[in-house]
Amino acid sequence: MESKKKEEIVNDLTIFCKGKEYYSIIGKAWKRECLLHSPAGTGKSSMIAAMANLLNYDIYDVELTSVKDNTELRKLLTQTTRKSIIVIEDIDCWLDLPGQRKKKKEKEEEEKETKVKLIPKKGKESESKESNVTVSGRLNFINGLWSACGEERLIVFTTTYVGKLDPALIRRGRTMDKHIELSYCCFGALKVLAKNYLDIDSHYLFPTIERLLVETTPADIAEHLMPKSNTDDPETACLEDLIGALETAKEEERVKVEKEAKEEEEKLEAENEAKEKEARQALG
Repeated sequence: MESKKKEEIVNDLTIFCKGKEYYSIIGKAWKRECLLHSPAGTGKSSMIAAMANLLNYDIYDVELTSVKDNTELRKLLTQTTRKSIIVIEDIDCWLDLPGQRKKKKEKEEEEKETKVKLIPKKGKESESKESNVTVSGRLNFINGLWSACGEERLIVFTTTYVGKLDPALIRRGRTMDKHIELSYCCFGALKVLAKNYLDIDSHYLFPTIERLLVETTPADIAEHLMPKSNTDDPETACLEDLIGALETAKEEERVKVEKEAKEEEEKLEAENEAKEKEARQALG
């Protein structure tokens, strides 16, 4: 993570944990909601652990798929303590309701069958209403759940697919006070990992790694920075191993791009041939 972004997050958390009087003055509960989103393997769990270590808070991991209803969830939340982080992972899965999936699938099938819908399906209106009520109920419950679980708490929602979430859910002021986005490993983050795993600040192989660096998660980078054999120079061995992995990834990406370009070209050729054939038949 970039140092500026890291500093911003640390300052935000520090202000929050010292904000009892401020929240009392403005008349808001001393709680804060955060949306943590990033590709898989980019450190969401590590970020939450770092937040807990910074604030000296406990972590409660709530598995919503195993919670039967809102009443049970409220009961769970009331059992959490002050100075805690309540984690709700993969919120996109929680809101990916069966009714919503069924509704979307049926809509896609109908669009394939006909462009004009003459006769509405029986029960469609009631099913749509039920799905909308369910989603609305979740949004309203998230907004009000803090009233049941005390103060001095952070609630962190995580997702890998932020684009799947309803804009109403992630709108600042509605449910989420702060958004934190984690990305793939940049060169600056790689140097931090090298320092943590190999205790080095610089190395002659760093320029090569910077040139080869592609979309790679910190978890993948860290795997190659862990010494796997006894050598006189474990730092160089690990970095060479990382370079080999990056070269392979870059070659695979090149092959993938070329394959997609070829498939697109073949598709366009097929479409042009079909159009020419239709034109000849129309003239013929």
